[in-house]
Amino acid sequence: MRARIALDQLGQFHENPAVIAWWCRLGGRALEWQTPARRRMILVLGAIWIGFKEPLETLARRNSPSQMPDELGAIVVALLAFILLWLCYKSASNFKSLPAFVRRHPYISLHLLYWGLIVYLLTTTPALGEWRSILVGVAFVFPHLIWRCGYLLQSGLHGRVAGTRFRDHLFYLWPVFGGSNTPYGKGFDYLSRCEAKTAEELARSQLAGIKLLLLSLAWSIVLDIWEAFVYGSGNSLSRALGAQPVVPYLNDLAQQPGSAPLWVAWASLYGELIRDVLKLAIRGHQIIGTLRIFGFNVFRNTYKPLLAESLVAFWGRYYYYFKELLVTFFFLPTFAQLGRKLRDRPDLRLFAAVFASAFAGNLYYHMLKGSRLLGEWQVPWPRVFYCFLLATGIFLSMWREKRRGGVTPPGGLGRRVLRIAGVWTFFGMIIIWNTNDGHAFYTRTMFFLSLFGL
Repeated sequence: MRARIALDQLGQFHENPAVIAWWCRLGGRALEWQTPARRRMILVLGAIWIGFKEPLETLARRNSPSQMPDELGAIVVALLAFILLWLCYKSASNFKSLPAFVRRHPYISLHLLYWGLIVYLLTTTPALGEWRSILVGVAFVFPHLIWRCGYLLQSGLHGRVAGTRFRDHLFYLWPVFGGSNTPYGKGFDYLSRCEAKTAEELARSQLAGIKLLLLSLAWSIVLDIWEAFVYGSGNSLSRALGAQPVVPYLNDLAQQPGSAPLWVAWASLYGELIRDVLKLAIRGHQIIGTLRIFGFNVFRNTYKPLLAESLVAFWGRYYYYFKELLVTFFFLPTFAQLGRKLRDRPDLRLFAAVFASAFAGNLYYHMLKGSRLLGEWQVPWPRVFYCFLLATGIFLSMWREKRRGGVTPPGGLGRRVLRIAGVWTFFGMIIIWNTNDGHAFYTRTMFFLSLFGL
């Protein structure tokens, strides 16, 4: 019992008053110097640097050099991206002066701007010259910014941008702390609420950030061990120990249905889920840990999803900021719009909102992320089916929790283990179709059937 208490205290060192006081003494004047304005300015300077670096690297990786701008053109793309961000800020700060349609539908208006650019590019040819190449570059870069701009417009909708400066927003629009198209830390409203205002609050935030960075390092070691002993992956650990593969990677196995014994197929399924969670946690802890070091004590991106006892709990713990993106831009607007029409049919209203987010919104997000809109594009049937299964599972899970009134189902350790195993099985199985490869739907479905000996 004492060992467990000591372990709990070690794991929560960032909340220990004695440790916080020690960190304040150690930091001294350095903590006092790190005012919110100075911390933000450091992040703004990083945003300017990353705002030029990212377009250059992103456009250099594209497979259509004939349509891509050269290095000078990529710099122009970066400048245009900053101008678009500034225009978005001005729109948010003067939200009440915007046209009525934009005020009613700010997110739709933002995406219509993007799609207008896509339509223009699809109806023109590279013969137009460098200007069109620059617009192609903007089309490839803007999906990284579009959801962050959405959060900025949300702040404008709530009247929280007036009186702020562009640099107050630039640090999260082009985040030097990293991230994908999904905005880690969301936008201005959430970041401002979680920002440390005093030296003691900063100390708490930084200790919490150090904890996440240490966890990221620990999970990286666990992932190396997992890949070495389960998959025999060619990392330094497996080479040093001469580890041999026990099971193949799920992606390789799914291309050859029925080629492995059932226990190997199921082990690969669960192994891939664990590997996926570890990889997401490692990267998310690094990003959120860095944000906390700078005084934004925001919620972590991945928080013990493998201990979740329901599908909706796993979904909220697994990739928190992606879930928040879907809730903000798809679930809540749909739920609100259907408030009057389906007032007497709450289950149907919930069903529509869940499918608008976890199915349609999920597909739309990955369609933008794929950046194939200007080239050869096909329907990603595996991902369509994955999103359908995900939305169905989340809806049924939410519906069951609603029926229970939010009360945790009864049962001891055995029932908890069974519920956790059910969650693992569901997300392990649907991950089979979590791909954009349109040609793989049949083979992946056959692999799923082979799990049951069919």
